[in-house]
Amino acid sequence: MHAMAMSPGPPHTAEEVLDLFEQGKLSPAEAFSLFRRLHQTGKVPAVHVPAAAAPRAKAREEDDEAERRRRLQEAEAELMSLIGLDPVKRLVKEIQAYIAIQQRRSAERLVSEPLVLHMIFKGNPGTGKTTVARILGRMFKEMGVLPKGHLVECERADLVGEYIGHTAQRTREHIKKALGGILFIDEAYSLARGGEKDFGKEAIDTLVKAMEDHKDQLIAILAGYQREMEHFLSTNPGLRSRFPIHIDFPDYSADELLQIAHLMLRKREYRLSAAARAKLAALLRTEAGKADPNFGNARLVRNIIERAIRRQAVRLVRKARISRDELMLIEEVDLGEVSAG
Repeated sequence: MHAMAMSPGPPHTAEEVLDLFEQGKLSPAEAFSLFRRLHQTGKVPAVHVPAAAAPRAKAREEDDEAERRRRLQEAEAELMSLIGLDPVKRLVKEIQAYIAIQQRRSAERLVSEPLVLHMIFKGNPGTGKTTVARILGRMFKEMGVLPKGHLVECERADLVGEYIGHTAQRTREHIKKALGGILFIDEAYSLARGGEKDFGKEAIDTLVKAMEDHKDQLIAILAGYQREMEHFLSTNPGLRSRFPIHIDFPDYSADELLQIAHLMLRKREYRLSAAARAKLAALLRTEAGKADPNFGNARLVRNIIERAIRRQAVRLVRKARISRDELMLIEEVDLGEVSAG
């Protein structure tokens, strides 16, 4: 609860407003609004509004703006540091530029387009869809598009109930959690898999209504396999127009998967021997070349790395003395007979 709501009543003098502002209990905008209200009611003549409040408010606004820019730059840097995903990064930069220009047009009282930022993410599992959605939430918060910028993830099992009305209730609960941020529905096409009589349609209808009712408080992202998402949208033409931004997440190349493997190992303070690196690179080239629609991408790499770390532990635990380098090194034998399964 806001500090103001806990006080006996609104401040009656400019000095009280200034005290609350200096204690951090009022934002610059709130303080200015109260000063203006006191002046309009005749309780505070314009000349009595403390002159010291203006520079302090300006300084605080400048500090807040600098901190906001810093957090936005951090989110942008995290996005750009992701391996691969070049088409995704380019489109996100376009969205960011579009938002900034529409905000400037609005400030200049020019006609500006409404910010409809609901999105469709299409791609195989393990291609970074959830990671990008989480970064977008942070970026949109710092750009003033979303109040909170958090991410709420769900799927069919979280939304679809067992009887009439249950689905709408469960869907509204998740929407309520997501207000101020992003609602991310994975494998969204499964909401339409049962036909007209399936309760999944109720979830879609509830979501569409919430997107309209809370258009300044919610961004919805529907995600899933490319082919299934295209079919899903074709069976519900109204959805396509409500989700104007479509982002395709390409599969990683073998070289990108190897970079991901090294990044995962580096974060855990491990590294591959030359032989282990060659073996892993050969496997990833084989798997990437199969063009399997169920190819696990980064998830496959994570499984291989975690399995190798366990095997290294079994190999080393029997040794009486283990050097620091041995604790960090993944050998070819630790990869074992790795496979995509």
